[in-house]
Amino acid sequence: MVQQHTVRKDFRFEGKGLHSGKVATMTIKPAPVDYGIRFVRTDISSDAVVEAIAGNVSNTARSTTITKDGISVITVEHVMSALTGMGIDNARIEIDNVEVPILDGSAKPYIDAIWKNGIVEQDAPRKYLELNETFEIKNDETGAYLRIEPADEPSYNLTIDFNSRILGVQDAHWDRSVTYAEEIGICRTFVFFHEIEFLFKNNLIKGGDVDNAIVIVEHPVTDDQLEHMSKLFNVPFLGISDEGYLNNLQLRFPNECARHKLLDLIGDLRLAGGFLKARITAYKSGHSINTRAARELGTLLKK
Repeated sequence: MVQQHTVRKDFRFEGKGLHSGKVATMTIKPAPVDYGIRFVRTDISSDAVVEAIAGNVSNTARSTTITKDGISVITVEHVMSALTGMGIDNARIEIDNVEVPILDGSAKPYIDAIWKNGIVEQDAPRKYLELNETFEIKNDETGAYLRIEPADEPSYNLTIDFNSRILGVQDAHWDRSVTYAEEIGICRTFVFFHEIEFLFKNNLIKGGDVDNAIVIVEHPVTDDQLEHMSKLFNVPFLGISDEGYLNNLQLRFPNECARHKLLDLIGDLRLAGGFLKARITAYKSGHSINTRAARELGTLLKK
């Protein structure tokens, strides 16, 4: 029998939000048995609590936002994924601004702080979410789907296909035999070069920089475009690697982009309210379909 776990002490993180660009200090704190994961907007009040559940999802444009009583927390998926991957059942997350810091674009900063000696076993068994039937969420326009089947052990299989000559079709997998902290949680978010200007103009990725995202150069670009991008991020002139990525970062895995999408999926599905015992198969999934599935899970489990 697996027991519930919380963090051993307070863990503090500070940085810019990816989309808002606003600097926030966020502290992950111990919480009692059956508390779950709750965010507290301390800049509003100590009672400004937003539970990390699918019923509170309010926006899935490029990240997952949760909202309750008009109080929002943006980009919760990476910290939710980290807590799930490291087996944390209960935590109170205090944050003094609207968006979770993007840090290095992965869950690695949380892992580095908590994983080795930051977890405490609690005196209560973990309550797994177990299904009696298979269900599937589809997006007929994109061909994306997410299938969740009953299983004795949790497993995730994900495929991405952006019709990209650089990425190709990539797969990623996670089950208990795969060390989340070393193989999934350290994988960073990514963006296509040709999307960046559009995202800036639409008030997104205000906190993006060359330290927290893999940039895929799908189409030919000129030196002028590269110079413009360098000025946008206020860095020296950027180049393009032989593999087709902006040379701001070195890939941690050849399929790091698929592994990051798996990181997101794990975090989004945690919004179902706990740890799943299920076989999950995802194709071209994103925050919208992930959180729809988490909401549907909650409905099925109430039957």
